[in-house]
Amino acid sequence: MKKTKITFGKIGIGVSLNNAPLPTPSAASDSANSQSSQEIALTQSNVGAFGTFGKSPDTAEKSVMVNVTNDASIAEDESDELSKAMGFAGFGKKAREFDLEKLAEDSRKEAAERNRLNIEKLSLEASAEKEKEENGNVMGPPPPPGLAKQQSTHGEAEDDEEIIGPPLPPHMLHSMQDTTKSSSACDDSDDEDDDDFGYKLPVSHELSLGHGSKPVNAVAMDVSGSRLVSGSADYDVKYWDFQGMDVAREPFRTFCPHDGYPVRAVDYSCTGDKVLVITGAPQAKVYDRDGIELFECGKGDMYLQDMRKTKGHISGITHGCWHPKHKEEFLTSSLDGTCRIWHTSKPSCQKHVIKPRAVSGLKVKPTSCCYSSDGLTVACVGNDGSIQMWDHRKNYVNTILNIRDCHMKGTETSSICFSYDNKYYATRGMDDTLKLWDIRKPTSSVFSATGLFNRFDMTECLFSPNDQLVVTGTSMNRGDTSGKLVMFNRNTWKLEHHMDVGNSHVVSIVWHPRLNQICVGSGDGKIRILYDPALSRNGAILAAGKRKKRYKDSGVVVSQQIITPHALPLFREERHKSTRKLELRDRKDPVKSHQPDLPLGNAGTGGRVSAGGSTLSSYIIRNLGLQNKKIEDDEGDPREALLKYDKLAKEDPYWVSPAYAVTQPIPIFKEDEQTQKNKKQKTDN
Repeated sequence: MKKTKITFGKIGIGVSLNNAPLPTPSAASDSANSQSSQEIALTQSNVGAFGTFGKSPDTAEKSVMVNVTNDASIAEDESDELSKAMGFAGFGKKAREFDLEKLAEDSRKEAAERNRLNIEKLSLEASAEKEKEENGNVMGPPPPPGLAKQQSTHGEAEDDEEIIGPPLPPHMLHSMQDTTKSSSACDDSDDEDDDDFGYKLPVSHELSLGHGSKPVNAVAMDVSGSRLVSGSADYDVKYWDFQGMDVAREPFRTFCPHDGYPVRAVDYSCTGDKVLVITGAPQAKVYDRDGIELFECGKGDMYLQDMRKTKGHISGITHGCWHPKHKEEFLTSSLDGTCRIWHTSKPSCQKHVIKPRAVSGLKVKPTSCCYSSDGLTVACVGNDGSIQMWDHRKNYVNTILNIRDCHMKGTETSSICFSYDNKYYATRGMDDTLKLWDIRKPTSSVFSATGLFNRFDMTECLFSPNDQLVVTGTSMNRGDTSGKLVMFNRNTWKLEHHMDVGNSHVVSIVWHPRLNQICVGSGDGKIRILYDPALSRNGAILAAGKRKKRYKDSGVVVSQQIITPHALPLFREERHKSTRKLELRDRKDPVKSHQPDLPLGNAGTGGRVSAGGSTLSSYIIRNLGLQNKKIEDDEGDPREALLKYDKLAKEDPYWVSPAYAVTQPIPIFKEDEQTQKNKKQKTDN
């Protein structure tokens, strides 16, 4: 039975064509059907009364159906126009249906076919290049026709498809092609000198800076890599500027922090505005970027037993470093058995005191200290061969990691450093070992290297910027000619590279991540900077590229002249292009050429008077001026010059004798010895 929907404004009901009642499951539906049937009856009666006079009921029913259909179509047209006007005309349409499983299967087959074609193409290119190298042919064998056809069809399909995302860069495409080549072809190529771990080392060139004659114990570079600070056993700290360095390669500032104490460590802050200088003295010093002292840390009371009660170290400081995140905080370790955290706002007293302990509970003298790369862990190594770490966010009472007997007892551990990912850390000991530790496996070391001779308690170790190499230096043993720079792979502990650096020991090392340059402090007082012009940037390249300036010959221009084109002729200076014209002009000048005076006439000329002198001025000069002139003989004897007035003073006294002539007593002078002997001495009879 076909239903027809009748709509009256917003109300619509469904009716059958033969006026049969609709089946309803409940009484409520029965009442609704009765009402609808009544409405239909009224409609039919109205229609029959006004539109079908005298017609049969069948005709009336047909007219009702036509009117109902027209009303429904008009309502649908009005709703469509309204929805289009409101902007949601397509919301009510039925969505397209897709078979997801079929689409996924088609895409998988297409990707597999595309990969197969790419692999075949790359293999053909590799075989063609290999045959070209072997046979010397310029053109390789053509691809099979089936593959060429598939490639052309595949290329047309790719053109039709929409490309999503940017294309791969050229170097990645080359690397993908290189991976398909055989390993023998890669070994035979001489122009590729990449290491096995896929990282080139910047060690092809070397720049040497002369610090002094004693070992360079510490070197540090700022964040930008424009300046270098070095400290040596000759008690001096020197500042180097690569951009302002000339051919002489000299430091722009040199000073002595503590006279008599060798410099053990220097470090730049995370922003590069401050430099921490550690010497053997119990007080650390902080300088600014230009080498001007900012403050000196306080010194503790050596008569107190509890080191937490003191305001500073009481013994020599062994090491120090800045916080990697906070520019106002730094850490120091000392032989008094403590590590102290300082803040630049209060340098007179430390912020925290850390006391490492041995197995027996006694104090341990820390030889080196450092922060983790994220700054959340404080670590130190002691003279008993232990490694102890604390959480920087908590109080420093309990350790989060305490490893005993890491290095041989009785030998000092010279350095400890963390990797960039904070998963590993390395230690360098004076027991000729370098060890790599996993912070997630604290029981034993992951790798260990032996036979690395070390005679300095400041020898450093570090991680490369790509976090794949562990680098350290060795000292010269008996029979060696130079120290070595050794690099181990962090994952396999394979010796990737080793090289001789100078003719002395290797003490301090810095590998700058931005410059990609290795700075090495040697035992002969020189700082050697290793770099590669193709891999490194700035730094030592700026200083190495400078040449000696050529000075112009000053024979052409005697002196610099101020050119005033609009000045008056009286104040205008003439421009001389050569010294020849200037010499000819000076020759004509009688004053500059020292021309002798010409003879004078009777009256005199040129302001000069003749010898006779006929004028009044000449008479006065000859008679009065020369008469009163006193000629003093400087070569005469001063005693004779005074004695000549003695006779005059006796004969004609003028000053002293007439004044005391009346009241002056008679002078009695001492008699001679001979006169006293002639006198008869009195005797008592």
